[in-house]
Amino acid sequence: MKKTTSIADRIIFAINVLIAFFLLITSLSSYLTFQVIPMFSVLSLFVPLLFALNLLFAGYWIYKRKKKFLLSLITLMIGYVVFGSFYGMGNEAGKAESSDLKIMTYNVRGFNKNEWSKDSTIGNRIIRFIKDRDPDILCIQEHDSRSMRYKQLNQYPYGREIRYSPAGKSAQTILSKYEIVGHGSLDLPDTANNIVYADILYGKDTVRIYNLHLQSFKIIPSAETFSEGQSEKNYRRLVSTFDKQLEQAKIFDAHRKQSPYATILCGDFNNTQFSNVYKIVKGNLTDTFLEKGEGFGRTYNLWKIPLRIDYILTEPNYQVISHTNFNEKLSDHYPVMATLRIASLQ
Repeated sequence: MKKTTSIADRIIFAINVLIAFFLLITSLSSYLTFQVIPMFSVLSLFVPLLFALNLLFAGYWIYKRKKKFLLSLITLMIGYVVFGSFYGMGNEAGKAESSDLKIMTYNVRGFNKNEWSKDSTIGNRIIRFIKDRDPDILCIQEHDSRSMRYKQLNQYPYGREIRYSPAGKSAQTILSKYEIVGHGSLDLPDTANNIVYADILYGKDTVRIYNLHLQSFKIIPSAETFSEGQSEKNYRRLVSTFDKQLEQAKIFDAHRKQSPYATILCGDFNNTQFSNVYKIVKGNLTDTFLEKGEGFGRTYNLWKIPLRIDYILTEPNYQVISHTNFNEKLSDHYPVMATLRIASLQ
C-alpha cells in the first residue's frame, strides 16, 4: 500500500511541477516585449486557474505533511508579486463631489445593428443604460456611426458627431460634456481595430482621453469551438492576435510618451492583466479596478471563462473615488465606469 501511495504522490508531484512551471513562465513572459514561445501568451488567459491549481497542490502537500508544498507556495508568492491581486476586495468608494470626473468605457457591438441578438430592443436599452448612468465622458468601441445612435445621446455637446476613426476602421467615439480642444487617431496598420484620442478641457487642465480597441480575438464561443479542427485553428488565431496586440501596444506606448498632457486611458484591450500587452499599455498608470473594484471584474466571457479585458487607467496622482463593473448583458462586453478626482482641481 505504501508503494502504491508513493507512486501516486510522484505522479501528483510531477503534475504539480508542470502547473507551477506554467505559472512561473507566464509571470516572466509578462515582462517581455516579444513572444518567446506563443503558447506562453495563450497561458496568460488561464492565470487565475493556474493560481487555483497551485493553491490546491499546496494544500494537498500540507495535508500530507510534506515539504513539497513549498514549490506551489513560492510559485504563488512570485505570481502575486508579478500580477498583483486579480480579485477586487470592494474597497469602500469615496464620497463623490460635483467636480469629480465620471468616465465610462463600453464596447457596444454596434448597438446590435447586425442583430447578433434577436432582441430588437437592445440598441435602445444600451442608450437608456448610458443615459441612466450619465458619465461625463463616454468611450465607445464598435460604435457603428451609421446607426446614428450618437444622436440619442444628446447630453454630450462635444464629440457627438465625431467618429474618430478613418475609413475601414471599427468606429470608436469619445463623447464629452467638456470641451474637446483636439483629437486624433493612431491609424493602427493592417487591422480594422484602432486607437483614438481627444484632448478635453477640464477646469484649468487639458486631459488626453485615449480610447483603445486592440486586435480582436475573432473567436465566437460555441459548441464547435473545441472540436479537433477548430481548436487548432483557434489556437493559431489566438497566437496571431497576441502578436498583433503586442505591436499595437508598442505603437500606443510610443505615442503616449510624446503626449503633452496627462492621460486617462479607456478601452477594450482584448487581453488580460496577466499579459505583456497589458503591462506595456499600462506603464505607470493606475488601474481603477485594482483600486476600487470588486470581485473578478469580469467584462467578457470567453468559452465561459470570465475575463477582465476592458479597462480604465489613470495618472497615478488622480484619486480613484469609485469603480463599477456592471452586469448588464446588452453586448458581448460588459460596461465599466470609474469616478476620478483630479488633484490639481482641489
